[in-house]
Amino acid sequence: MSRRFVVGISATTLVATATPALAGQTALPFPSSAFPLGARVAPVTKQLNVAPGIDLFTVRHGTSTQGWTVAVLMPNGHEDGALGTAQRKAAEVEAAGFTPEIQRVVQPAAADAPAVERYLVRVGQWPFKQRAAADKVVKELKAFDIKAKADYLGDDGLESTGPWNLRVLTIDPRTFRGSFKTSIGKSIAKRETTSSMGKPLGAIAGVNGGFFNIHTVKEIKGDPMGISVVGGKLLSEAVEGRTGLVLNGRKVRITELKSALTATSSDGEKTEIHGVNRAPAADELVLYTEEFGAKTAADGGTEAVIDAQGRVVSARQAGGVVPRGFSVLHGTGLMSDWLLEHAAETATVKVDTKVIDLRTKRAVPLTPQTYVMAGGVGLVRNGRIHISALADGQASLNMMLRRHPRTMAGVTKNGGLILATVDGRVPGVTVGASMVEAAQLMRWLGAKQAINLDGGGSSAMIVRGKVVNRPSDGAERPVGDGLFVTP
Repeated sequence: MSRRFVVGISATTLVATATPALAGQTALPFPSSAFPLGARVAPVTKQLNVAPGIDLFTVRHGTSTQGWTVAVLMPNGHEDGALGTAQRKAAEVEAAGFTPEIQRVVQPAAADAPAVERYLVRVGQWPFKQRAAADKVVKELKAFDIKAKADYLGDDGLESTGPWNLRVLTIDPRTFRGSFKTSIGKSIAKRETTSSMGKPLGAIAGVNGGFFNIHTVKEIKGDPMGISVVGGKLLSEAVEGRTGLVLNGRKVRITELKSALTATSSDGEKTEIHGVNRAPAADELVLYTEEFGAKTAADGGTEAVIDAQGRVVSARQAGGVVPRGFSVLHGTGLMSDWLLEHAAETATVKVDTKVIDLRTKRAVPLTPQTYVMAGGVGLVRNGRIHISALADGQASLNMMLRRHPRTMAGVTKNGGLILATVDGRVPGVTVGASMVEAAQLMRWLGAKQAINLDGGGSSAMIVRGKVVNRPSDGAERPVGDGLFVTP
């Protein structure tokens, strides 16, 4: 039987009060059915009324019954490989005097990718309190030049008893009178914690946003991996076909998106703009806005500094700041030549920006109330599990099957917003969720459309400026962007 409590919140204190059953008191109905993972019983749930129309639920379910094994790493550094690779690695382990086990696992099928058969090589199994024994074997294997790690069995994505620890925010637009916004923080280039981004907005609540580019140059590691629109302004281009959130006031929808940018010079020449506020590749034209927050790349290219009316106020070599109130077109290779020919000083360059909803085939109006965020992976579409792992660049065993901390967003049938985090990477305390489990959780919570945002150490939920979940790094991780509920 579920146990529930209602907690009142103020700016400085949390005051718990006993209350009868919650039926009819919550803005959006919270599921009374069995938890979809582990033992099929109702979870232990606490409710906190944050503001009119906003409720925070703490959900705990399951117990820890699993222990440790040693996972032998494949030549590519991953735990899984093809059968032949696993067999060769197992032979190395056996030659070193250990007894390996080859374990077959299946990367779950996604809506756009088939199931994939993979293999693990493991050594031994120990109870939870005997991790030291697994660590000892890892050190012994290292002496034979075999890379391995102690692996908690609750993380592997196979059968688990949990436990699971969730925070769930439900926002009913019929009662809530504020709006939904995204933020990139002080700049695109720099990462910032979710709570820090929420402060200037006076955010009531929020979660971390989508994935950001950890593989780009160090000066711009806050660059979102996909579309970002803040207050109607495109700050990062879409990866065509990837799933995102479109917000306007209290309205929110989840869809697949693309963006298109065109530069037209005063002499009538037109060309594609390939990217926004990111590192340029060869023969690319990239637009930098004042929100970029770093110097453009000094890569030998050409730049045109443009004012709000499209006038080219200066032409310069690449590698400079973006002046406040201006934008910069940065060209490399052939696009550098285009700027030299068509965007000299005294010319004008008109930049046309479009964002297209690929489900409706219509343009998204870019008004001051428009906010768009790239997520990570589509989870639920029209009430059914629909994981777009391949299109969203996440079709791997690690992302699809293994359990990690997750942040998810969903939309209910009546337009309500659900934000959820499931903590993970804390053996014995909370195991996180696989991508499939994340989709199951969002369906259970009532989402008809749902998306997976960035997870792992990035997963964070804030309420009234305070972190309410348990980030797996031990503290908030600076991230690229955030999604907020504002007054």
